[in-house]
Amino acid sequence: MNEPAKGASNTVLVTGAAMGIGRGVAEVLSEQGRNLVLFDLNADALNGTAKELGGRHALKVGSVTSLADCEEAVHLAVARFGGLGGVSHNAGIQTYGDAVSTTPELWARTLDTNLTGGFYVAKAAMPELRRNRGAIVLTASVQGMAAQKGALAYVVAKHGLIGLVTGMAMDEAENGVRVLGVAPGSVETPMLRWAINQDPNPQALDEEIDAMHPIGRRGQPREIGEVIAFLLSDKASFMTGETVRVDGGMLARIPGAPKKADGKST
Repeated sequence: MNEPAKGASNTVLVTGAAMGIGRGVAEVLSEQGRNLVLFDLNADALNGTAKELGGRHALKVGSVTSLADCEEAVHLAVARFGGLGGVSHNAGIQTYGDAVSTTPELWARTLDTNLTGGFYVAKAAMPELRRNRGAIVLTASVQGMAAQKGALAYVVAKHGLIGLVTGMAMDEAENGVRVLGVAPGSVETPMLRWAINQDPNPQALDEEIDAMHPIGRRGQPREIGEVIAFLLSDKASFMTGETVRVDGGMLARIPGAPKKADGKST
């Protein structure tokens, strides 16, 4: 493993770091020698992740729905590592319901976590990112570009998160801050496993999820983490305002083609 880098420009705040995509990001960045501030609401899972990571890291237990918690995470980066040069925002929840069945409480909780949380993290981190000409990557979803049936609040929040990427990128370009997003397809995470188990036939849905991706399988957290690590790096220095699909080809597919029509015309 590489020796941990020192200094603000090599320090990344990772939200949702205890499990799933956030943990995958933390693993990749730690192996690259980054200093990390690991931020999550689940203290036990966060401590478990930290024990398995090498390198230099600090832990912040808190919620992205609290601006104060987000600010404390940034202050921790400054106190421990001298500043902050990157943010990977991954914290989120999956919820289901249509316009009738979604309660006001569920709507508010979904948008607070999945959209306002992204804004709070960015708001808290932006002064440091401006100071260090850093980058922030927000994890959205293919459901920020399309829609799954019966997930209205989630779809709205993820569409909004992509809008947050675009809007902040235009605001921050003159400040030297790059703002990017990723839109994963189905990824093997505890959140996906929870969603599958809501179905009356989890095994059939499990198989359907793999088949939805032309590549033939769902993604793994580290695969998303590798893309995020690239976007945070100087190798992506000419990228901003873009949300990159990392979906195994899911949204590129148009169904309905006849199975044996190659080489034929009307």
